[in-house]
Amino acid sequence: MRGEYQQLVDEISAALGAPATLEDRDFGLIAFGAHGGDDDTDLLMDPVRTRSILQRRSTAAVRAWFEAFGIARAQAPLRIPPDPAAGVFTGRICLPVRHRGVVLGYVWLLDDEHLAALDLSVPFADPRLAQAMETAARIGALLAAEARAGAELGELLRDLLTARRPAREAARDALREALGSAADGPLALLAVVPWQLTGETDGEALAAQSGVAAMCAVPGVLPDGSAALAALIRLRALASPAPAMAAADRLLHSPRAGGPGLAAAGLATPRRGLAELPEAWTEALAAARAAAAERRLGPVAEWERIGAYRVLTALPPDRTADPAVRPLLARTHTELARTAEVFLDCAGQAGRAAAALGIHRQTLYYRLNRVEQLTGLDLDDGEDRLLLHLSLKASRLRLG
Repeated sequence: MRGEYQQLVDEISAALGAPATLEDRDFGLIAFGAHGGDDDTDLLMDPVRTRSILQRRSTAAVRAWFEAFGIARAQAPLRIPPDPAAGVFTGRICLPVRHRGVVLGYVWLLDDEHLAALDLSVPFADPRLAQAMETAARIGALLAAEARAGAELGELLRDLLTARRPAREAARDALREALGSAADGPLALLAVVPWQLTGETDGEALAAQSGVAAMCAVPGVLPDGSAALAALIRLRALASPAPAMAAADRLLHSPRAGGPGLAAAGLATPRRGLAELPEAWTEALAAARAAAAERRLGPVAEWERIGAYRVLTALPPDRTADPAVRPLLARTHTELARTAEVFLDCAGQAGRAAAALGIHRQTLYYRLNRVEQLTGLDLDDGEDRLLLHLSLKASRLRLG
């Protein structure tokens, strides 16, 4: 299907004599076409288009700037002026990609000398523009069909991950049939947290997610009741998770992710085939929660690399803090709690801990003494250290 999008974008580029770019409605790049020999110059002169092509997405600020011109409501082509302050050095013509009244994406054309004389006031009077809009409608139909297929795959994936037998087994069989040979190949399961539920199907985003076999929102799986996104990624080999990492990066920049600095992703141990996906979902979700709680692990954490969080994420979400540690977790003692955690992270080595905290060693000793007074724990005792260390890590999961 990727080739079909590229062919249609090339048709628009040829019809209007200008380079065209196709993005989904979340501004994820689907395809782009070059026309003529000066496209490299256009790329250098317009950093927004450069970023879209090279990084396959636009920033939230760029999205907001373009949406302010009403592109999501447009029924006909729009001309958008340049704005160097926004990084848009060349104006745009936006062709809305719609199907049955719903906007599914946008075709962008650099409004250079090739298009300067194009009259948009009567949009379909010019046969070139009429042809381009007819092609955009074909793109819309293709996106809609892919969204429907993606929604069906997403429902099967959700049932496979969350339903009870025999619904889970039926979903596995149906998903295997739908995916064909890919169902028996190397696969990775990715979780993105938190994920906003909007009433729209996550299958609509599949067009911009190369390598994603299926994805769905799974509501109510986080301790606070929030949803997560599950994405099934095709891999070239079990030991090569690069496609999953690339997909995670794109999904973390989706408007439906939790937002900059808030969303995190977790990657399960890759599997071959669909049989162990429910177990993989547990791993992926745990890794995502760990990445959200411990930023040094993220923004994309692998299950095999989250250490003690493999145990901590399996604890009941409604557990309460250990009575001995509870006083240390009060907001008034944030600095003491951080000091204790860094000290224990450094295996009790005072010099390393003091350097990591940027404090004098005597200040470290003073704070650790206060920790012992608050908790009644002996930091020279191995079991007391373990209790304190795990309790501090577990508190991050509740906050995250």
